[in-house]
Amino acid sequence: MAMTLAQAILSRKSDKAPEEGTLCRVRVDLAFANDITGPPAIRSFKEMGAEKVFDPARCAVLPDHFTPNKDIAAAEQAKEARDFALEQGMLYWEQGRVGIEHAFLPEQGHILPGEIILGADSHTCTGGALGAFATGVGSTDLAALWALGETWFRVPSTIKVRFEGEKPENIGGKDLILALLSLIGVQGARY
Repeated sequence: MAMTLAQAILSRKSDKAPEEGTLCRVRVDLAFANDITGPPAIRSFKEMGAEKVFDPARCAVLPDHFTPNKDIAAAEQAKEARDFALEQGMLYWEQGRVGIEHAFLPEQGHILPGEIILGADSHTCTGGALGAFATGVGSTDLAALWALGETWFRVPSTIKVRFEGEKPENIGGKDLILALLSLIGVQGARY
């Protein structure tokens, strides 16, 4: 039976064959936070009684939003995230050696086709452009991911979109997607 890309990725990382609308438990390839979302995830991680991340090579913290730190509060937040990452042996890059997390992680080979990538940032889904099943999660969900290395997903439904006709020279991919969104609305393809 033919599967969508999402179903194919979920089936490789799941305990059962994913069917549209069903729930499946999946193993994660990378779970990451940044200097803003990391500290709340760290506090939740400790509050739930977790002591070690499931696999330090598959967990990351990136100083991304406040580099250089804009004030003392941001510096303290960055220090909390850095200290935790180093204590856990997680993937971590010092300030000045990292860039925007959603560009930097793929550049370093940490987001690859067929992987499940979860990050405590709403732009994590950009990893989908690389063929990964990538989505954002809240800091509490990330804490559980760091502890367990797995989560659950509802297998997404599929929408078939077909663009017909000649594409005018001044129209790009973003124009097509924005036109599609104007037709289906924000809720039209929401997970």
